[in-house]
Amino acid sequence: MPRYALKIEYDGAPFCGWQKQIDLQTVQGTINQALQMLEPNCEGVHGAGRTDTGVHATGQVGHVDLKKNIAPERLLEALNFYMRNQGVAVVDCALAPDDFHARFSAIERQYTFRLLSRRAPMTFDKGTMWQVKHGLNLAAMQEGALHLVGQHDFTTFRSTVCQALSPIKTLDELRIEQLSYRGGVETRFHIRARSFLHNQVRSFVGTLERVGAGSWKPAQVKTVLDAKSRAACGPVSPPHGLYLSAVRYPLSPFEKV
Repeated sequence: MPRYALKIEYDGAPFCGWQKQIDLQTVQGTINQALQMLEPNCEGVHGAGRTDTGVHATGQVGHVDLKKNIAPERLLEALNFYMRNQGVAVVDCALAPDDFHARFSAIERQYTFRLLSRRAPMTFDKGTMWQVKHGLNLAAMQEGALHLVGQHDFTTFRSTVCQALSPIKTLDELRIEQLSYRGGVETRFHIRARSFLHNQVRSFVGTLERVGAGSWKPAQVKTVLDAKSRAACGPVSPPHGLYLSAVRYPLSPFEKV
């Protein structure tokens, strides 16, 4: 029974998150419906991580077992045919070892958050970035972000419904850059870790936005981190600016020999 790895991108706007749910449109459910057109008894795709309602992906990874031997390029084309116009696409497909698991084999996940500072409303990119009308101080946000890198108890930045066994996580990188954007400035937050707590990235961004806006001092980020209290967290940023941008493995099934 061959195992296939899928690299997946999707627009999160029309979906109630990644995980399949009864009577709700989800990314996993949409892919499973396409897979069942090829193999009715297929158990479905397993993802590297769950994304919430409205969150996008440019580098989600999944794996699926099929009874049929299908060339990866043909599987890619078939899935995209059955998912056409649904906001999901398989951008790469490869045969994977039997012990490869999209979630448990992953050693790092990367998220990108896009935030636009512009007074004029968005036209072309509406729904792909969080928009604020005020400017953001890059240096202040970078100073505040330094307090979050490394191993910490991230209870402050964890959703009250988070199911993780421990709030202690290691954040490998939180890099911020700013780019010119048609009459405004786009701020991008690049965040890397092996795993994340529920709403952790969006909580980081919401807090750092307050620092960039001048409402908080950079040192206040450490104060709220040390508080280990959800009540101390800044506002949680909206989901539509967040992207699961990459998942890294010790040996990527997508690397061509």
